[in-house]
This record gives sequence, structure tokens and C-alpha cells, in this order.
Amino acid sequence: MLTVNEAKLRILLWVTVGFMVLFTMPFSQGYTNEKDVYAINNLYTALGSPPLPGWVASAGDPCFEVWQGVQCVESNITAIVLNDANLGGELGDKLANFTSITTIDLSNNHIGGNIPENLPRTMMQFFLSANQFTGSIPDSLSELTLLSDMSVNQNLLTGELPDAFQSLTGLINLDLSSNNLTGQLPPSMQNLSSLTALNIENNLFSGPIPEKLLSIPNFKKDGNPFNTSSAPSPMITPSPLPHSGAPSPETMPSNSSEGPSIHDNETPRKEKKVSVVRIIGYAVVAVIVLIMAVLLFMFCISKRRGRKQKHEEIPKRLEIRAHGKPKEPQINADLNEPDKEAGKVPIVADEKQDEVKINMAGPGALALPPLVDKVIVNPSASSKKNPRTCPENLNPPAPVKSYSAASLQQYTNSFSEESLIKDGCLGRIYLAEPPEGKLLAVLKLDNMNSNIQLDDFLELVLSISELRHPNILELVGYCAEFGQCLLVYNYFSSKTLHDILHSEDDHKIRLSWRARIQIAFEAAKALEYLHESCQPPVIHQNFEPSNIFLDDDLAVRVFECGLAPLMSSNSVTQLSGRIHALFSYEAPEFGESGSHSEQSDVYSFGVVMLELLTGRKPYDRSRPRAEQHLVRWASSQLHDINTLSRMVDPSIDGKYSVKSLSRFADIISRCIQRGPEFRPLMSEVVQDLARVIEDAMKNENGNPHSVREKRI
Repeated sequence: MLTVNEAKLRILLWVTVGFMVLFTMPFSQGYTNEKDVYAINNLYTALGSPPLPGWVASAGDPCFEVWQGVQCVESNITAIVLNDANLGGELGDKLANFTSITTIDLSNNHIGGNIPENLPRTMMQFFLSANQFTGSIPDSLSELTLLSDMSVNQNLLTGELPDAFQSLTGLINLDLSSNNLTGQLPPSMQNLSSLTALNIENNLFSGPIPEKLLSIPNFKKDGNPFNTSSAPSPMITPSPLPHSGAPSPETMPSNSSEGPSIHDNETPRKEKKVSVVRIIGYAVVAVIVLIMAVLLFMFCISKRRGRKQKHEEIPKRLEIRAHGKPKEPQINADLNEPDKEAGKVPIVADEKQDEVKINMAGPGALALPPLVDKVIVNPSASSKKNPRTCPENLNPPAPVKSYSAASLQQYTNSFSEESLIKDGCLGRIYLAEPPEGKLLAVLKLDNMNSNIQLDDFLELVLSISELRHPNILELVGYCAEFGQCLLVYNYFSSKTLHDILHSEDDHKIRLSWRARIQIAFEAAKALEYLHESCQPPVIHQNFEPSNIFLDDDLAVRVFECGLAPLMSSNSVTQLSGRIHALFSYEAPEFGESGSHSEQSDVYSFGVVMLELLTGRKPYDRSRPRAEQHLVRWASSQLHDINTLSRMVDPSIDGKYSVKSLSRFADIISRCIQRGPEFRPLMSEVVQDLARVIEDAMKNENGNPHSVREKRI
């Protein structure tokens, strides 16, 4: 028998052990990869331990605790985005310890020191613009074979560029401008076959420019003391004329003592012959140069004509697609007024464009922008190489009109805040009220995306105009003037599924179980159409509740369909703007491959269904740590009816069929599978949701006992 004191001592011992286990477990069994934790701890120390929420100098759990600016896929850190965060210090020498990081964005800070020699080989985007880095660019750059974007502009870098570009065949954008870099451009830069934007302005580069660099679509080189515009091509130059005071080999006297050589008599003749040959050579070279100049001039003229013809052709193709035949161009007083006789809108040039006066007042006004760089749309998604065909589910299709900037300015009240519908990933959407009374929604692309080349923008408009489905927001027009690009849609609603589920204002309403299933069903049909009816398939790439518009009858229109080429531009703005999506809707494989597919859309759809089921946000820091990541928290509970019932949104008030709930959860489970090969096709999802709707209807109409009456 234990005495009272022994019993108390034993209880105290167990309590002590319990507390030790409780407090040491987070440190001994952290969620984040240990090597990534070591690397980010060292980075934090090197930066001078700034006041960043969540960050610590030792241990910690960046992924599970969601440190500010840190993005993860499962337990691996994949990105650190801390631009304009008032950071100082240096980068340290442990960045190479990151195991899976693809993006480091520390632009617009005060970080100094050298760029580390040891960099993570997994890196794809590296942004250090507008800091105080010194020293030279490291030779180890050649090891970053996955690198696609790099900007180190506006620093204090010196020295010559390393000849380290041989292996960087995937590099698309490179900005080295506004530093003190010297020397010649290394020969390996000519191997950058994927490069579309190169900025080396305002440095001290000298020598010739490699000729291949001049063919880069967006090459900026001003502010450097280059010797020539390009490296000269090797040429066979004629022999120099003999100096008048030096005898030529032909006139050299013979060493023979027999007197003058017989060649002496031929000297004048040979000199005349050599002179004639030289003159002929010069003439031939001059003729070749002249021919090349003429050919170059003709090429430029034909290219200009080709571009002009293309700009005229695409609007005609838009109208042919809409009306079945081209319309003769007419000059009307108002280009946006319909042709009253035929009921069509001609797409013609606005001859009064120079006289248009646009109100520049208001935050959204279309101001005439300065000359800006052009952004090349992702060619893999361009309709130039892959003409898209989609069946038209709307009959007849609406015409796609060319709007003037002045008219859209008028319709949106100078793009005022009062007209703002939504601030999205690609730009802001405004309500437009034309005189004829039919409301429009105008997407004004943000500065980065509005700089796409005109050819690419018109091809994009043509591609989007092919998408015709009752559950997809319909494109009816576009505008490309004053350096701005705008897309015009039929107005459907100002409410999104995100507003209805998560907002605290009047948009939030109680959705019944039946309504939630119906919303998922209609959204699924839109993705099914994009994936399986269009050839080649259309990947949405940004499917989330804020892109699902709902009207008062809860009908669905999916937005941003066909705009994936714009989302593929790897700008700092895009990367920063998609932190929310990376935490919430991106499929796990995106962190490994950096690319999207139909199956990544299916994953995003599964997350949206999970929001409909639970009423929760995909990431909610206000909840207990174990429940902050919706997919992680819910995925293990979807097959247990008891835990599943406790997950249901309380606002449904228990009014749902257990069978339909179980089937709905099963669809979610298959959509959010980690491996894309295990996820269903959207056509399968549509069929399964149709069965769930049938179950719900049967129970509502004839089997009330299977409907839960109590709130869970």
C-alpha cells in the first residue's frame, strides 16, 4: 500500500512528465521540414531579427504557424515573399539549405551585403530589386537551372557579369538595371533562348552587344558606354594599300648580281592589276551592303503591313464568329451605338480618337500612361499556336464589340469607387451603365497585365469569345486604347459566393443544403465545359468563391475563364497577389512543378465544395491551430458520419439528408486527393452531384424522417 505522501509524490511526478511532453512536443516534432527551419532561422538572424509576425531565430514551425510571407506546400517552404517590409541586414550564407523553395521576393527593402554564393538550386523566381546589395553577381548563378525570373535592379552591384548563363535556358525575365556593373556582356548570354525581357540600363557595360540579344522582344540597354550596337560579324577585308615610302614585295630588288630582275619591268603592270582587283572588291562589297539594306527595308515594310493586316483581321474574325459574315465598315457618329438597320455593331477605327477628351479625375480614370515595357503572354496558352474550338451553348451568341476608352469612361463614371464591383487578381471590375440600359461589367486589367502586346491581347479576346456556356460570365466587348486593355462582360451580379459565405455585410445570407448542392453543380458544369468540351482544354487556374458570381436566384456565373495566360506572367505583383491562393486553393503539385492542369482545377473545386459544406474559409488564422488549414483539418474526417456531421455549417440548421451529405463528402474527398492521378474528371463530378441533388429532392418530398431536424 502506498502512503499518502508517496501517492502525492507519484501524482506530482506524472503531472510533471505530462507538462514536459506537452511543452517539448512542438519543438521535437515540428511540422515544417527541419532543414527549411534551419535555413529560415539563419535568414531571420542575418536580416537582423526584424519584427515579422511568427518569425523566430531558432526552432519554430513556419508552415504550421503560418509565418508572415512564408508559403508552404505540406511541410516544405516553397516561397518567401516580403517585399516592401522595411527589412535590413543581410541574406546570410544558409539559403542553400532550403530544400524546396521556388520563390524569394525581398524587393523594396534595405538589405545589404553580398548576394550569397550558395543559393537554392530549386529557385525559379529571385527578386531583390531596390535594396542595397553590393559586390558582384555570384558565379553560382549557373547552378540555378530552374530559374525563370530574376531582378536585382536598383542596387549597388559592381564587377563584371559571370559567364554563367549557359545552363539558364528557362530564364524569361532578367533585370540588372541601375547598378554599377562593368565589362562586356558574357558570351553565354546568347544561350538565353527563352528570354523575353532583358533590362541592363544605367550600368557601365562596354564592348559590343552580342547580336542575338538584339532580337529579344523587350531589350533595354540605354545608359551604358557600349562601343558598338552589336558584336561585328567577321569579314574578309582587302589587303591594305602599300605605303608610298615602302616598297612592295613585287618591287623589292633581287639579290642577284646579274642586274635588275625581269620582274622589275612588270611592277607597274602588277600594281595596276592589284589596284583594279581592290576596286572591284570594294564595289562588290558596296553592292552587297546595298542589297542587304534594300532587303532589310522591304522586310520591315512587309512586317509592318503584316501587323496592320493582323490588327484589322482579328476584329473582323470576332464579328464573323458572332454574325456569320463580315460587315462592311461604316463611320458612325458614335461607334458604340448599334447599327439600327442590321442590329450589329461595326468594328472600325475611330477617326475622332485624337479629339476625345477623357476626364482624368477620379482614382480609376484612364490616364494616358508613359511608355512602358511590353509583357509577353505565355505562348503555351496562346491561341496563335493552338486555335481553340468550343461548342456554343448560347444561341445566338452575342456580338463582341470594340468599345472606345471614352465611352467606357463615361459608362463607369470615370471608373469611380462607387462603380467598383470587385477587386480581383488581374484587376478591378467596374459596373458600366450604357445609355441603352443593359448593364455591363468592365475588367480593367492592372498595370502589369495591361501591358501585354496588342497582338496577344486581341488573340486573347478571340479565344475568350469562343467560351459560350450558361454558367460562364459572357464576354461581349473589349477596348485597347491609350496603352490600356479592358475586357467588357455582360453584368450578372455584384455578389460572389465568397461574399455570401464569409462577408459580414448584407451580402451574407443563409444558404440551404439544397442551394449549396445546386451551386456546386452549376459551377462544376462550367469547369466540365472548359476541360472536356473545348479543344484544347481551358484551364481556369484561379477557381475560387470570389470568381463565382451569384444572382438573387442563386444562379451561377464563373468569372476569369480563359484568362490563365495573364495569370502566367511571373511578375512580382502576381506572386504577391497569389499568397492567399497558395495557402488555400492551389493543388499540392503546383509547388513541385509550378504548372497548372485540369486536375489542379479539380482540386480547387474540391476546396470550394468544402467551403460550401462547412461554411469555413480555406485558411482561418482566428481558429485553433489544428483547424486553421481547412483541407488538412477536414480531409481525415470526411468518411466518418459522426465527425462529418459536426463539420457541417451550423447555419444549415441540421436540415439535410444524411445520404446526400455522405455522397457530397465523398466527392470532396476524391477531388482533394494529393495525387492528381487520383482525382476524378469534372464530368464524373457533375454526374455525382446530379445524384446528390436527386437524393436531396427525394428526401425533401417524400422521406422526411431521413432529414435531420436538430441543429448539430
